[in-house]
Amino acid sequence: MLLTSFFMTNVIQLLPESVVNQIAAGEVVQRPASVVKELIENALDAGATQIQLIVRDAGKTLIQVVDNGCGMSETDARMCFERHATSKIRDARDLFSIRTMGFRGEALASIAAVAQVELRTRRATDELGTRVIMEDGLLKVHEPCHSPPGTNIVVRNLFYNVPARRNFLKSDLVEMRHILDEFQHLALANPEVSFSLYHNEQELFHLVSGNLRTRIVKVFGEAVNKKLVPVREETEILTISGFVGKPDYFRKARGEQMFFVNRRYIKSAYLHHAVMSAYEGMLPPDTYPLYVLFIDIDPARIDVNVHPTKQEIKFDDERLVYNYLKVAVRHALGIHNVTPTLDFEPEPAFIAKPVPWPEELPAAERTVGAANIDRSTRERSAEERQLRHWQRLFEGLDTPSSEQAPITLPSRATDLFSDETSHTLEGVDTDIPALKSQRPPYQIHGQYIITHIKSGFLLIDQQAASERILFERYLEALRQQPAAVQQLLFPKNLELSPADAALLRSILPEVNRLGFDITEFGGNTFVIHGVPAMPTVNQTEETLLERLLDQYKRDVTPDMGLHERLASALARSAAVRAGQPLSTEEMQSLIDQLFACAQPYRSPSGRLCFITFELEDLQRRFAS
Repeated sequence: MLLTSFFMTNVIQLLPESVVNQIAAGEVVQRPASVVKELIENALDAGATQIQLIVRDAGKTLIQVVDNGCGMSETDARMCFERHATSKIRDARDLFSIRTMGFRGEALASIAAVAQVELRTRRATDELGTRVIMEDGLLKVHEPCHSPPGTNIVVRNLFYNVPARRNFLKSDLVEMRHILDEFQHLALANPEVSFSLYHNEQELFHLVSGNLRTRIVKVFGEAVNKKLVPVREETEILTISGFVGKPDYFRKARGEQMFFVNRRYIKSAYLHHAVMSAYEGMLPPDTYPLYVLFIDIDPARIDVNVHPTKQEIKFDDERLVYNYLKVAVRHALGIHNVTPTLDFEPEPAFIAKPVPWPEELPAAERTVGAANIDRSTRERSAEERQLRHWQRLFEGLDTPSSEQAPITLPSRATDLFSDETSHTLEGVDTDIPALKSQRPPYQIHGQYIITHIKSGFLLIDQQAASERILFERYLEALRQQPAAVQQLLFPKNLELSPADAALLRSILPEVNRLGFDITEFGGNTFVIHGVPAMPTVNQTEETLLERLLDQYKRDVTPDMGLHERLASALARSAAVRAGQPLSTEEMQSLIDQLFACAQPYRSPSGRLCFITFELEDLQRRFAS
């Protein structure tokens, strides 16, 4: 009987509108930065020339956007919170001619479903404005009010009714970094619009209207002004404009690489590959140039309706855009004499080297391309020299000297090489009877160190090992007492971009505990009075701090606390670099310090610090 009634009962029901909006909000509103993006885009679509963004507690408590746009009528002020209510399109054909930032009609409904929203708006022709309050997706207040022309929208207590989503938000530092990213994208895309940003009552940005170059300098700092190269190429299909950085201005972290298609910020590994190909042979490995590039193209040739965030688009001919972009950047660098010899006849890359499809690119977005003949010759010569060094290195390995007495590991390292931990170390031999021998360590390719042990030899990654040593040292300083400071004879000023200044300001107490002596001077300027007395690589104080901030921004390890992330970032910025020559004494010191570490096996980022090669394995390889 129960089974019969089950099959006779209707089980499919329409969800309540409030539930539908909360579900939709999961795609549109991922974090406070998503709200910032949607609200500022609405202000831009309303024709605003002045936009003010106010956030509190990284947007978790309050996000407010005030603009001087066209405003809304009493009816529109209510309708804008309905799902799929939009002024941007009328039918499906309009999707192929979109030039506005928004068009889905989902953003405000999604935001109102997961936050408390208050809207005040007035058109210039109206005497009174309209005030609307939404809570949990429901209308609470709809009344006339006094309001200046434009729109003032306040979003309070984001995810207050979805505790699980609120708990998944990151720290204020991380969430604020995402807000800064979105703000910078929109500010760079619209240099003719004035922007300001306040966080916890402190002004971070005050950007007056101007041209693109001025806006880039204000966003990224005065240091980029002399490093910008203009790009301008016009074709029948598209126009490419903007700026790229000179090859000597590069970063280890991403964040200063931006594409805009019809003024919409997009992410594209394929187009990034085109720019990196244009820089081929001009940048150190694992570095990124600055570029802010605009592609203006007929909206009918692209599809922006790919993802709710609208940061992914499809081109009808991606290879063509790739080729135009690569040539435009190379041409700009060549005109300004910052590239090696370039021939501006028909681009050889179109003929000799086929352009890869996006799916053919490696996952890590590495640049590809054949090396030039001169570089290949140098590499072959280097390899021949290294081969001779290897031959000398292995001399006598088949007849071990009886004079080589094993030396015991330091006590802390001995414990770590016990059977209890051996099963967790992939690729690392944990049965090492000796770390020192009478043979001195040897460096190959300026990157690896070879040291003999009784059963074979260790191959040590000098950069990973240095990072591990410095990480544990800095972490100890953060957890215990402030590290020793080496005072500078003459203090130095450090001018940062507004975003980097905000980041340094938020972590300044911890940075000073590492051995720095830095004070705020005002605005985006800091004064360096001292640096850590711990040994670091030979680099200027300004470079050390800039690398620290770059590494800190790159470090997105979720299970690391603030101290661990800061120690890891500074360790990577101050570590011995791959390619740095080391003396025998420096190599031996690095080896000794590595195996005195609490965890000598891997760097803070997870790279192996050393690999063991057994003599028996080598003999078997030569015998096969």
